[in-house]
Amino acid sequence: MSRAPALLWFRRDLRVSDNTALHQACTRQVPILPVFIFDPGILSEKKTVMRRTAFLLAALESLSANLTALGAPMVVRQGNPVNVLRVLAKETGAKILFFNKDIEPYSRQRDEKVEAMAKEEGLELVACDDLLIHAPGTVQRVAGGPYTVFTPFSLAWRAKRPHDPLPRPAQIEGFSGVKGGTIPTLEELGLEKCDVPVPSAGEKNAQELLRAFVKRNIFRYESTRNFPLEDSTSHLSPHLRFGTLSPRTVLAAARRARVDDPKAKKQIDVFISELIWRDFYKQILWEFPHVVSGAFRPAYDKIEWENRKDRFQAWCEGQTGYPIVDAAMRLLNQTGWMHNRLRMIVSSFLTKDLLVSWQWGERYFMEKLFDGDLAANNGGWQWAAGTGTDAQPYFRIFNPASQAEKFDPEGKFIAQYVPEADSLKYTAPIVDHAQQRILALEMYKTARG
Repeated sequence: MSRAPALLWFRRDLRVSDNTALHQACTRQVPILPVFIFDPGILSEKKTVMRRTAFLLAALESLSANLTALGAPMVVRQGNPVNVLRVLAKETGAKILFFNKDIEPYSRQRDEKVEAMAKEEGLELVACDDLLIHAPGTVQRVAGGPYTVFTPFSLAWRAKRPHDPLPRPAQIEGFSGVKGGTIPTLEELGLEKCDVPVPSAGEKNAQELLRAFVKRNIFRYESTRNFPLEDSTSHLSPHLRFGTLSPRTVLAAARRARVDDPKAKKQIDVFISELIWRDFYKQILWEFPHVVSGAFRPAYDKIEWENRKDRFQAWCEGQTGYPIVDAAMRLLNQTGWMHNRLRMIVSSFLTKDLLVSWQWGERYFMEKLFDGDLAANNGGWQWAAGTGTDAQPYFRIFNPASQAEKFDPEGKFIAQYVPEADSLKYTAPIVDHAQQRILALEMYKTARG
C-alpha cells in the first residue's frame, strides 16, 4: 500500500528550481503529490484573464513535464481549492499540505479558508515565503511599521542579505494513487482563444532569457533601458509573474555579473533596483490592501475625473494623435507587452491629459498584459496618476512630445507601430497638452482641498 503523500499546491511558483515549498516538502522524506487547481474565483473575469491564462497554460505544460521527469507527476483539478484539497487529502490520506504564500487580498482570503479546512481535517499546513526576495513585513522602518516611500525602503532592502537560491531536486518521490487529469485548453476553461502570440513560457525558457540578458544587456541596462527601440530590457516580467523563475535567481545572476568597473556596476545596480520596486509594491499591497479599490492616498479618491469614454477608447486603440502614445498602445494591443518607459508615458497621458481615472487604465492593462500583476500594475498606475506612494506626485506631468524626442529621437519606434504618423492620414491630437495640463493641476488641487 502506498504511503500517504504530502500535498504540494502550486500557484504562482511554476518551477522546480529554487522553489521553497517544494524544497521543504522534499525534506520530509514522504511521497509528494504536486497539485495545480484552476480556481473559478480567478477565472470568472473571462475578458481580463485570457492572455495571462494562455501564458499560464504553456508554463504548466513545462512544469508538468519537469515534475514527471523528476518522478512526481502533477495532478490537475478545477474547482474551489478548499474543496479540491479536502477531497485530495481524504482520497490519499495526506497529512501535510505545502504551498508558497501570496500577498493579494483574494489569495489571502482563500488561503485563510484553506487553513481552516486543514485544521478541521487534521492536516499540517506549511505555508512558505517564496514570492519576494525579502518577505512582506521583514523590511521595516527602525521605528517600526512599513515603508511607504521607495528610496528608504530600497536602502533598508539592500542592507538585508537574501538567502541563496535553493537547488533543483535531483529526484522526487512521487505518489501514484491518484489520476492526474489533463491541462485544459482556454476553450475548456470557458475562455476565448488567445488573440496574440503567446511568449515562450516555462522554466527552461525563463532561464535562457535570463542568461541572454546577463550576457548581452545587463552591462548597458541603465544607459539603454528607457529607449523602446533598443529593446534591451530583460523581458522577465511574465516569468516573475507566474514564478517560472524566482526573483532570488534573477538577483543572484545579476550579482554574479558584477565587475570592478564602477560604470558597469552602476548599470547592474539600476537593474537590481527594478527587483526592489517589485518587492516594494508587493509590500504596499500586503500592508495597504485598500489600494486594490482606491487611491493609496485616500484624499485622491475625491478627484472628479472627466472619464470621457470617447477619449478613453481613442487611448485604448492608439488613436489619440500623439505618436508615442499611440505607438505604445498599439504595441500593447498587438503583443501583450509594453516597455516600462512607455507605460509611464501612456499612463500619465490618460490621467493628466485625458483626465480619465487611473483605474480605467489599470483594468485595461490587466486585460492586455501577459505580465499583468496586481501589485506592480496598481503601483505603477498610482505612481503615474500621482495618487500613490511617491513623495511629489500630482504635478509630475509627462509631455508626450518631449518624451518622444528624448527616447525615440529618430522616430523609428513610432514608425513601426504608427507608420502614418507623418502623413495627412494621421488623426489630429484629441486634446491640447498645454491646456489639459492646467486642467489636471486644478483637478488635483481641488481634490487636495
